[in-house]
Amino acid sequence: MKYLIFSFLVSYGNLVVSGQTKNLHEVVVITTLDEKTSIHTREDGGLYLNISPTDASTLKAKGWVKYSDFGAKGDGKTDDINAIAATHAFANQEGLLVRADVGASYYIGGKERSVTIQTDTDFGTATFIIDDRDVQNNKAPIFIVKSSKEAFAIEGINSLQRNQKRINVSLPGACLITVTDANVRRYIRFGLNQNNGSPQTDIFVVDKGGEVDMNAPIIWQFEQVTEISAQPMDEQTLKITGGHFTTIANQAASKYNYYSRNIAIRRSNVLVEGMEHRVTGEGDHGAPYGGFLNIRDCANVTIRNTVLTGHKTYRTIGSAGKSVSMGSYDISVNRAVNVFFINCSQTNDINDRTYWGILGSNYCKNLLYDSCTFSRFDAHMGVANASIRNSTLGHMGINAIGSGLLTVENSTVYGRTLINLRRDYGSTWRGEFLIRNCTFVPAGGRSTSASLIGGSNSGQHDFGYICYMPEKITIEDLHIEDTNHPDDYQGPAIFADFNPDMTDASYKEKFPYIMTQKVLLRNVTTSSGKDLRLSDNPYQFKDVKVHIN
Repeated sequence: MKYLIFSFLVSYGNLVVSGQTKNLHEVVVITTLDEKTSIHTREDGGLYLNISPTDASTLKAKGWVKYSDFGAKGDGKTDDINAIAATHAFANQEGLLVRADVGASYYIGGKERSVTIQTDTDFGTATFIIDDRDVQNNKAPIFIVKSSKEAFAIEGINSLQRNQKRINVSLPGACLITVTDANVRRYIRFGLNQNNGSPQTDIFVVDKGGEVDMNAPIIWQFEQVTEISAQPMDEQTLKITGGHFTTIANQAASKYNYYSRNIAIRRSNVLVEGMEHRVTGEGDHGAPYGGFLNIRDCANVTIRNTVLTGHKTYRTIGSAGKSVSMGSYDISVNRAVNVFFINCSQTNDINDRTYWGILGSNYCKNLLYDSCTFSRFDAHMGVANASIRNSTLGHMGINAIGSGLLTVENSTVYGRTLINLRRDYGSTWRGEFLIRNCTFVPAGGRSTSASLIGGSNSGQHDFGYICYMPEKITIEDLHIEDTNHPDDYQGPAIFADFNPDMTDASYKEKFPYIMTQKVLLRNVTTSSGKDLRLSDNPYQFKDVKVHIN
């Protein structure tokens, strides 16, 4: 008998894969014994796949594999996760395309098993039922899209400058760099979900000679680098197409215990196209979700022609001891560069306020919505450069803090404000806004006193950085549908009242908030017929120069 150990080696009970320890529930050990093809679970949670030499030769010659080749029933009742994992493990080793069986319905129960995707995958018209009602590990992804290339630590870089153009390092190819200074705290959150912030972190792409891609520059000054690593980027785009996914929602307590039984994208240069995700079984309570598409530690990811679903909003007690709504997401993007959503939408009403906004993001650069219909765009702990084009945003609108250029054009926004600068992170944007050829429907058409730029900053809280209003705001060809308004409505304001206590020079900020310098207006119209005003707090914005063309 012949043993061929492919990408997984077992030695003295310890799993070794490319020199790094792996989660055993992601592991498939492959052998080619001269026996029938079979799968069984090891005591430690890993899988053994034996594929007969005849079957192996046949599948390799064909050039692709399907889940039924490894025993998947596809009947919507039998748990097929082990067969799905084995299929991808063999495909990953041999560089084969994976195809779901036409018309199949794959049930995925609560056992802990994560499937690694490293080759092009066509889910086609198949259905995947993910049952979250009784799970072993709610943090374990169903699918992990990852590179075969391992990340590694970089030595010899002790500091970095903001907008630095090159780092002194030689690399095997283009890499995504992640750098941390654990001695500096940023994003010290204010409000009902208050916290002590996070270590200063940055991500950026460099070529093999260390040249930084200045379309996503270094945004922080690193006086000391406590950790820096490089993740090599695959040059070829990995494509994942099709698939109808349904999550049967968890019935857990309404607490911050995020479920992540999802598709986790951890590889650069990935295209997801033609996918659909729906949610059923949400009741009067449940734990929140961390994104069915969970994109992290990667660059150049495009989600196209994909339909997703907003999650029901549940409440819990926040860190300040008071009741709060829990964010629950179908899309989560963290520490990622160049992530594009093109022609995407959601199954539920984007203006239904019982559902949370569909996206949450942190530490990202160059996020794009193009031709999307979503309930929300959101950047929690900063985005450097973001664009919303040809899109419709629902009841939660556009929420962001960050830097660089925020562009909103050819779009309709139904939020409370046209752009909301998140108050829990200081309502900061170090850069510019460009708003062009848009329609703003304040509060989704409910009666309200409209303002374009919303936010709040008392100047009394240390967020871990200097807080800025956008230095320059350009608004061109904007129509404000403000017909429905209170009796005392005086017309829409450019700025909300960011600090009601700042009404004269006697107010002192411990942490000064840097105001906008210039607003350029051209062809701004209102349904009410009332003119655009500066703010309900004219004192705070008294030094802003407003130019009307």
